[in-house]
Amino acid sequence: MTFSMLIPIAIGAVAVVLLMGLVNMLRNGSASRSQNLMRWRVGLQFLAVIIIVIALYLKAG
Repeated sequence: MTFSMLIPIAIGAVAVVLLMGLVNMLRNGSASRSQNLMRWRVGLQFLAVIIIVIALYLKAG
């Protein structure tokens, strides 16, 4: 599996966690759960950026 194939998966994971956090906040869910989901989102965004940078580096090289 190449890094370019991982990009949509990583972006999709970020979107899913973001939506889960927003739904939890809109339903007045647990604040700690919202905080935990937003931490996961930040981590997944970092991972997505790393995957994108690696894919661009490999494509250019």
